[in-house]
Amino acid sequence: MELIQSFSVDHTAIVPGIFVSREDRMGDNVITTYDIRLKRPNREPAIDVAAMHSLEHIIATALRNDPEWKDEIIYWGPMGCLTGFYLILKNDRPAPELYELMLKAFRSVGDAKEVPGSTPVNCGHYLMHNLAMAKLYAAEFVDYLEANRGKPEMFEYPRSERLTTNEGNLFYDS
Repeated sequence: MELIQSFSVDHTAIVPGIFVSREDRMGDNVITTYDIRLKRPNREPAIDVAAMHSLEHIIATALRNDPEWKDEIIYWGPMGCLTGFYLILKNDRPAPELYELMLKAFRSVGDAKEVPGSTPVNCGHYLMHNLAMAKLYAAEFVDYLEANRGKPEMFEYPRSERLTTNEGNLFYDS
């Protein structure tokens, strides 16, 4: 089987940031998946599950209500490794164009008084939320974004290099 794009990223070198994960063309439309990475994989602890759930609810609500961006938003959700989120948009914007949007979205977590949609009617696991921890993670990411404004490594995926065998197959050492 062919290795999917998100597994071709060098997870030993990735830093928190905003990255284009993949672009898919569908006729005249482009759908872009962005990697919004909050933690260094395999070097920092993953985000607490309940806090991640709260971040998902708060930021999805902020994004889908943003007057400038709401028509482009397709999906906002957590990565399985709990080190960041995927954002899927109807466009092909370069990652740096999302900087202000992400800054605003993560700042909105600090202003939240409650987690939207966290009732038994609206949520599949309404008891698994932690607003206080979500605020801490969001503030940490905001501080990181502000401290690293404009740095290229915050927008450029480190790709893993794979050797090719004489037969044209990719070589994996593990």
